[in-house]
Amino acid sequence: MQETANYMIRNTLKPGDLGQVAALHGKVYSEEHDFGLGFEAYVMESLLEFYRAYHPQKDRVWVVESEGKMIGFVLLMHRPANRAQLRYFILAKEFRGLGIGSRLMKEWMEFYREANYEAAYLYTTSGLDAAVSLYERMGFRKISEMKSRNFGVPLLEQYYELITFSEK
Repeated sequence: MQETANYMIRNTLKPGDLGQVAALHGKVYSEEHDFGLGFEAYVMESLLEFYRAYHPQKDRVWVVESEGKMIGFVLLMHRPANRAQLRYFILAKEFRGLGIGSRLMKEWMEFYREANYEAAYLYTTSGLDAAVSLYERMGFRKISEMKSRNFGVPLLEQYYELITFSEK
């Protein structure tokens, strides 16, 4: 593992990025959690949903690159009722534990507040303990969970919410 990471974060999408996000998810979740090809297809479909609904004042991406290669990603997607969804938080294994994930979450929360959202939510699965710990430190709370076999393996899907109250 690297002791220091040489990386940059950008908030714009470039041609090829959506495919790289799907590929990174497919690779990481296959290697670490035995998810099948259906998971990568799911990510591709929902990235298309994000792209089609993209609004520059309401949505934001964080693309993490090292030596020209995408090594991490997260996005904030606007949803009805002044809510935001946190999606696709991922970091290549060799870049974990270096503070990059914490920085991404802090920047996500800053944009969330600047955009005056009233609530946020995310979906995740059990076994992603470092990510869940980070979500909880940012104020997300687990609301529900259910067993499923999505993506070809037994899963415990979890739903988290963040409730904030805007000053009016």
